[in-house]
Amino acid sequence: MNIAILSGKGGTGKTTVATNLTMTLGVGYVDCDVEEPNGFIFLAPSIRKKDEVFAEYPIIDKNKCTLCGSCAKACQFHALAKAGKQIVVFEKLCHDCGACKIVCRADALAYTIRSVGKLEEGTVKGISCYRGILKVSEPMAVPVIKKLLKSLPKGDFFIDCPPGTSCNVVSTLRYADAAILVTEPSEFGLHDLKMAVELVKLYKVPYGIIINKDDNKENLVKVFCKNESISLLGTIPYSMEAAALYSKGIMLYENDRYKKIFKSIGNRIKEAFKWKLLC
Repeated sequence: MNIAILSGKGGTGKTTVATNLTMTLGVGYVDCDVEEPNGFIFLAPSIRKKDEVFAEYPIIDKNKCTLCGSCAKACQFHALAKAGKQIVVFEKLCHDCGACKIVCRADALAYTIRSVGKLEEGTVKGISCYRGILKVSEPMAVPVIKKLLKSLPKGDFFIDCPPGTSCNVVSTLRYADAAILVTEPSEFGLHDLKMAVELVKLYKVPYGIIINKDDNKENLVKVFCKNESISLLGTIPYSMEAAALYSKGIMLYENDRYKKIFKSIGNRIKEAFKWKLLC
């Protein structure tokens, strides 16, 4: 089973939850937040494999091109433009849809590739860890995310999603059997949580919520979960102790107090999603 861990906004503790549940349950970890893949900083796996990720983009044969402009008109992503006596290619805007080549009657288009990122695979305490890293200056993360998820072996994985509800998150949800939405008890947290809830509903992915930095009160997120009949999988208390542990490079699950919290959340997740671990 693949369980996507996502949040409507950044800074809620999504990666904190994903990495600590990974170590608590001994389940594989996949970092799809390829623009800022910091899960490996906490897990510190031994890297055993690296692969480069490439994306295709069109090139124009000027000897064949008639400057009709059909390719530019067909491109929904504005990766091609007719400028005077040439067709200009904005390679980083190309989504590799192939429309330009289809409409080119002069057969003046071909495709070449460029490197857009890399994949890394490693292990820590026998747990398989994977991540994608988007190349600096590349604007589109989806090609890296897709290749990362397609390369996964069969098994149980926590998928650490990108923050927000963009197409990057949608690309991960397509590979998810269930979802955990991590939020914080604030107006901003609730606002963006509602967008994340609508997204998982749209893709009909079963889900539950974890509240990080919980104030131990009947806060607005708990009220929202009750009113909407949403499963609250657990809470992680707001504490200076947690910050102190991380400042020392210690994961929360290594602390007895937090180990109990994450074990309880892990059991609740397995129960809620009827999840029988393969590992």
